Amino acid sequence: MANADLIEALRAADAVQFGEFELSHGGTSDYYVDKYLFETDPRCLELIAAAFAERVGDAKLGGVALGGVPLVAVTAVKAGNPYVIARKQQKEYGTANLIEGRLDEGEEVVVIEDIATTGQSAVDAVEALRDAGATVNRALVVVDREEGGRENLADHGVELEALVTAEELLAARD
Repeated sequence: MANADLIEALRAADAVQFGEFELSHGGTSDYYVDKYLFETDPRCLELIAAAFAERVGDAKLGGVALGGVPLVAVTAVKAGNPYVIARKQQKEYGTANLIEGRLDEGEEVVVIEDIATTGQSAVDAVEALRDAGATVNRALVVVDREEGGRENLADHGVELEALVTAEELLAARD
């Protein structure tokens, strides 16, 4: 069931927009969920952190850079769980880590992401975390656009849990 308070907060933050939009995977859509508007809104962050914190148990959290970083940080504070950040690519200086933060071999990690469309950025984070020794079986997202992300993650042995689906978000359209 949709989180009515979260949907209301996303709309109040103007994060749900209608028109013609190009998406990161190259497709187009008649609606857009602007993660930067909801990730910089205190009310949205409060609701997201509370909802994610209820679902993570004792697992370490893994934020997908860039969009998942503010979400994993507020969730870590709310849940009291430590977190790591999965970069999209290794930096070419310093430690050159793909995973930032402390991660122990075999540690359970729940991936935190903003929006799932194809789910590929979450899959890439899962693979990087697994390569670093983590056990990853779950990913939490704020919005599932229901465009194959759930299936893509399932193909990699990861269950996707969304706070809101596109169907729920669009059903609330004024």
